[in-house]
Amino acid sequence: MALVQRIPSFSSNLRNWKSTNPTNHKPVSSLHYKTQITASSSPFTEKHSAERYQRDQWLYKSSTPSPSPPPSPSSSNQRDEVFVRENDIASQLPELKKLLEVLREKRESGCRGGDCGAGDVFLVGTGPGDPELLTLKAVRVIQSADLLLYDRLVSNDVLELVAPDARLLYVGKTAGYHSRTQEEIHELLLSFAEAGATVVRLKGGDPLVFGRGGEEMDFLQQQGIRVQVIPGITAASGIAAELGIPLTHRGVATSVRFLTGHSRKGGTDPLFVAENAADPDTTLVVYMGLGTLPSLAQKLMDHGLPCDTPAVAVERGTTPLQRNVFAELKDFATEIQSAGLVSPTLIIIGKVVELSPFWPHCAKESSCLVETR
Repeated sequence: MALVQRIPSFSSNLRNWKSTNPTNHKPVSSLHYKTQITASSSPFTEKHSAERYQRDQWLYKSSTPSPSPPPSPSSSNQRDEVFVRENDIASQLPELKKLLEVLREKRESGCRGGDCGAGDVFLVGTGPGDPELLTLKAVRVIQSADLLLYDRLVSNDVLELVAPDARLLYVGKTAGYHSRTQEEIHELLLSFAEAGATVVRLKGGDPLVFGRGGEEMDFLQQQGIRVQVIPGITAASGIAAELGIPLTHRGVATSVRFLTGHSRKGGTDPLFVAENAADPDTTLVVYMGLGTLPSLAQKLMDHGLPCDTPAVAVERGTTPLQRNVFAELKDFATEIQSAGLVSPTLIIIGKVVELSPFWPHCAKESSCLVETR
């Protein structure tokens, strides 16, 4: 038996999400689960909100003609997402150049008779989705930035913290489509830092956990740019805490291992690590692993991990749209497919999963029907 359930998140002072979940929640079989929340209500930025369109289009009041008004969210949802994003990028290019010129002129006028150095770049982790999980330092830096480059999994509520005169630039990546290459992102960070801007690179989770933060930091430091990393709560910690799962637990799990479900060159079989990862005393946390989970699960069992090992897949963790699929390893891939989970989904495999109060394989079925917050 698998369990699919939605867990409402804590109310937030930073956002006003309205959950359509019933107050008295009970788990629903994954074979019959139907969500009533549409994709357009996602807190993540892969679906555009009208407010974010306004910010991203950079509608300056100038003598030059303003860009054409962006399509409404309802109409954009009916168009090809890649086409919409490519047009966003095309409309931003002249504004990028304009902003860069303004910053350079401001820097030169303020540095007469002195030697002004480059601006700072901050790599900021925004956590797994809930804006209340931001650090105080992250909020302060976000509010003081001149330019922010943000990824797909940075929530709209986090973007609402950006100062009104700052500029946003979407540089997100999704499977099969990158709005900008990693090299382009490097050059954008460098160009604006050299112009004296305070540049913030917003990343979901923690910037140094499968976030390419190390690559960006290394590139910028080699160019003489100051880089500061502000850690975020990585999905493994935030989502495990949401479900009451201790990633390590005395007598149950002596270590935890983070894996990526994607190989660097886009291969479909990342599981060369399965032989060493099939340790019943280790908790496995798999990022970006929906597509390769069937192969991973089978390989783990082939290498000795018990087929009844508890596991959970969590879609859009810590947000009002969170859904969870609990199952034993032998049934895990089938149940995830039946539930129709989509990215972003985190996978946790290990004995600690059954310590969650939402684990369905209880001695008494009634004790599994847990009502949450």
